[in-house]
Amino acid sequence: MTLGIVWSPIVPLWALALAALAALVIAGLLVVSRSRGAWWRVAAMALALMALANPVFTQEDRDPLQSVVAVVLDRSASQSLADRTRMTDEAKAAIERSFARSPGFEVRWIDAGASDGQTDGTHLFEALRQGLSDVPAERIGGAILVTDGQVHDVPAQASAIGFTAPVHALVTGRSTDRDRRVVLTQTPRFGIVQQSQTVGFRIEDNGTGGVVAQAAVTISRDGEVIERRTVATGATTNVSVQITHAGANIVEIEVDGLEGELTPINNRAVVVIDGIREKLRVLLVSGEPHAGERTWRNLLKSDAGVDLVHFTILRPPEKQDGTPINELSLIAFPTRELFQIKIREFDLIIFDRYAQQGVLPLIYFENIARYVRNGGALLIAAGPEHATSASINDTPLESILPAAPTGEVMERPFHARVSDQGRRHPVTRSLPGMVAEGNPQWSRWFRLIESRQPAQGATTVMDGPDSRPVLMLTRQGEGRVALLLSDHIWLWARGYEGGGPHLELLRRLSHWLMKEPELEEESLRLAVRGRQLAVELQTMAERPESVTLTRPSGSSVTVAMQDAEPGLWRGQVDITELGLWRAQAGRLTRLINVGPPNPREFTDVTSTTRLLEPLVRATGGGLWRISETGTLSVPRIVPTRSASSLRGEDWMGIRQRDASVVRGIGILPAFAGLLGLVLMLGALTAVWAREGR
Repeated sequence: MTLGIVWSPIVPLWALALAALAALVIAGLLVVSRSRGAWWRVAAMALALMALANPVFTQEDRDPLQSVVAVVLDRSASQSLADRTRMTDEAKAAIERSFARSPGFEVRWIDAGASDGQTDGTHLFEALRQGLSDVPAERIGGAILVTDGQVHDVPAQASAIGFTAPVHALVTGRSTDRDRRVVLTQTPRFGIVQQSQTVGFRIEDNGTGGVVAQAAVTISRDGEVIERRTVATGATTNVSVQITHAGANIVEIEVDGLEGELTPINNRAVVVIDGIREKLRVLLVSGEPHAGERTWRNLLKSDAGVDLVHFTILRPPEKQDGTPINELSLIAFPTRELFQIKIREFDLIIFDRYAQQGVLPLIYFENIARYVRNGGALLIAAGPEHATSASINDTPLESILPAAPTGEVMERPFHARVSDQGRRHPVTRSLPGMVAEGNPQWSRWFRLIESRQPAQGATTVMDGPDSRPVLMLTRQGEGRVALLLSDHIWLWARGYEGGGPHLELLRRLSHWLMKEPELEEESLRLAVRGRQLAVELQTMAERPESVTLTRPSGSSVTVAMQDAEPGLWRGQVDITELGLWRAQAGRLTRLINVGPPNPREFTDVTSTTRLLEPLVRATGGGLWRISETGTLSVPRIVPTRSASSLRGEDWMGIRQRDASVVRGIGILPAFAGLLGLVLMLGALTAVWAREGR
């Protein structure tokens, strides 16, 4: 029970102040003039002023509230190293026993720091704020952190934690912990494809007393080892890495382990370099002017990333028609420059209805075949001349083309359909207008150059009547070749009978020829979508290989893949860790980095008191290593009301707060009712009696 008094004036404060001033003046005059009964009159005026001020006596019934203590248990990945998990669990049990002997506290247990796949680092103070968000600051008696000391959200000022109570830290691990890690010093974000970028790194050994050692380092790109070298610890090293493709090039730098170290996880660092292509160089050679020539030119010129070199042979060398020299084209076909000197500079060569006309010697066709086997790309868009004796199949290109012509040309309406293999191939899968059965929803063509049995390794992705090949693809050495056996794709571009997906088909075809990763027949792709890691497997096989995901910590999980489209399988798993994930499906390997390239959780895993000590000391708390000698030693808990003595050598103080909740309240106005009437009448009677003598 708590007694008190409050004032509730029955007149405005300014009126009460004027009345008090007037009473003070009158009282002064009465006292100075030595008037009879002056003090009785002063007492009466004082009672009148008290009545106007209206004092009210209060009586509160309060129930005391327990002080709240938060115990934050660090469950981050670094706490799983060595025997820190055991230390944490034993410390929790010891704290529970200690609080059982001091029952005046409400203990809140908070597990924090476990990775959610989104947060980088260990955030104990954020968890502390959330755990005490519904508790008034005056009820909080303190906080206890059980951690290895690697906390990444330590406030710079003690006032930022939101309460004035001690924060104690019980540190797991040992000061003698040893660990080796890779520190990145130079991390380029972008690079031009087929050019090199420099990556800088340093090997650091923690807990070895600064002794310089030699360490073996392996540098990999997209899972393939590109260099091995030995470096000295503590020294900065630079390595040159070639950017081999567009998109993410994942460079790993891995160092051999240190004897007795805590974990090998941070012996690897990752740099993600986005490859950017310069303009693709395409050489388009049209054998003669024809209706479909503009289709190829428009397609290639519409892409700002393509640098097109286009030649059309208007007049073959053997033609002698008497045209004056000054009326002929001023630009001769630079055959030697294009097909001998600069042929390797092109990403794609297209022959559009080209026939042997004596323009290109056979030696240049040998150069083209060699260019393909060394990694180049060739597309043949065949016309009727492909079925004649002037066909370029009767050149050294015969060895790399997917099929040879029969010499027959079918000239009747037909629909070019996607073949069974084409339904699984990324070039032709799900083309707009495809149907499961019957003719597709695009226009007919009217000419097809018939071919013999496809060569070994060739894939027919589109066919016509009686399964005659229309579009065939093949790989030769490190390069690729496509053969389109009709010159009527321009009908789609002109919108004949509704047209067809010429832009989509030709775009995919050219990108497949130039080895764009998303159009590989056998490929494994990973993508982060929210809190899920999406896995996509492209394969020409009827059934996919099983896909195994390896987490950054080294644990593995098999992904359940679902049939999404012909040749395309998808699955997903929850993201539980930040870092480098590795997917394996047969001979296919794919890497993806989730979150920052090098998560802070594994940047430094040695136990430390350095990060927490300034804040702990500022709040009056204590800092102890609880298992430095191998035997767990947890300070006992001591309740205290002192704001200055909050820790000792073997004890930690928790403040007992005076917080309470009001259950009921009683009020008694001093000058209301009978009591007020008696006081006022008594004062008036005393004045009258004194003056009446």
